[in-house]
Amino acid sequence: MTNDIVALIEYYEKEKGIDRDKVVAALEFAFISAYRKMVPGADAIENIRADVNTRKGETRIFASLTVVADEDYADKFNEVPLSTALKKNPSTAIGEQVEFNITPKDFGRIAVQTAKQTMMQRLRQAEKEMIYEEFKDRAGDIVSGTVRRFERNDVMIDLGKFEGIMPNRERVQGEDYNIGDRIRCYVLAVENEGRGPEIILSRSHPNFVRRLFEAEVNEISDRTVEIRGIAREAGFRTKVAVWSSDPKVDPVGACVGMRGARVKNIVRELNNEKVDIIRWSEDPKEFVREALKPAELRSISVDEENKIVHVTVDEIDLSKAIGRKGQNARLSSRLMGWDVQVRRDESKEEQFKEKIGGAAHTLAEQLEITEELANKLTLAGGFNPEMIVDMPSEYIASALEITPEAADAILARAQSLVSGGEAVTSND
Repeated sequence: MTNDIVALIEYYEKEKGIDRDKVVAALEFAFISAYRKMVPGADAIENIRADVNTRKGETRIFASLTVVADEDYADKFNEVPLSTALKKNPSTAIGEQVEFNITPKDFGRIAVQTAKQTMMQRLRQAEKEMIYEEFKDRAGDIVSGTVRRFERNDVMIDLGKFEGIMPNRERVQGEDYNIGDRIRCYVLAVENEGRGPEIILSRSHPNFVRRLFEAEVNEISDRTVEIRGIAREAGFRTKVAVWSSDPKVDPVGACVGMRGARVKNIVRELNNEKVDIIRWSEDPKEFVREALKPAELRSISVDEENKIVHVTVDEIDLSKAIGRKGQNARLSSRLMGWDVQVRRDESKEEQFKEKIGGAAHTLAEQLEITEELANKLTLAGGFNPEMIVDMPSEYIASALEITPEAADAILARAQSLVSGGEAVTSND
């Protein structure tokens, strides 16, 4: 055995945490493979083993042969004549197994490269098996690691003894990573297919936020407060619905913490992603009211059969309820598991239109003009004759798209109505 093989054993035992016996077993297997490649016909040997002395740096190959009568000796790879076996052990009998040293001269030096390659393959497989055994029950946990390298858009993360992969689909939009950065990730899955065990990590999964809250908020970890739902658009906004069976506990306040300390720590870990903490309710009306805050809702109607919530808001609250690119309403729908439909409250607008229509009809009769002109005049601010008489003739002509003479006639009629008689016109 050469020093580099010894160093390899030490590396895998100490740095990778693989049991020394497994490392030595892999080395023994590697030298057996090397022997079979080096010695013609060695593939025919059925019982063969390698003995590795890691302290002396010696490797020996042994074959276990069956003792047969001299006249029956035919298979030189698996049999030994009785006369030869008796020289090794005088008490040997036919049918017994006798082990012989079949190590070629300079075997260690010649075979080392072949053995090293085979050993590396076996050790990599042992390492993958160990990864799977250690991490198979850790799916759902948060782990810390260091960014090691990039493969296309995937991020390879050093977890100590092992390496995890954060696929591009599990990255957060807008987050940039540099080699050497220390980051925390959610263990999404431990897969044991194809190329072997892989630790799949994520920073965009909603459960990453769930685990952060569990680590930060004692009331969640001891189940005083429950997280009833999470909806997330990673990098932008997350909504978390919380509830407590203890009426003395404020679930939202517990998650926010003193002066917002708890939620600030979580937001910092999420690179300033907006986090809304909402009080959960089994009443969909109450739940949607909480979910769409800070918008004030005018009315709420629930279609329980189709799981649809219809919400109306004033014009001023419409953008708040819907959110940027529909994000607030969309996350609220995911959080509730209902289709939340937000629309503008048109009742006031309809009332205003009715008032306008009534005023226009009255003006049409008073001024002896068409309903269309009366409607335009009302929209221009002339709700009644008293308001019209204060309007310049030019403004009336422009607003109603009529001639100056027609505008003068309307103004004169309004003046007449206000004064209670016919208007006096001057021809000066």
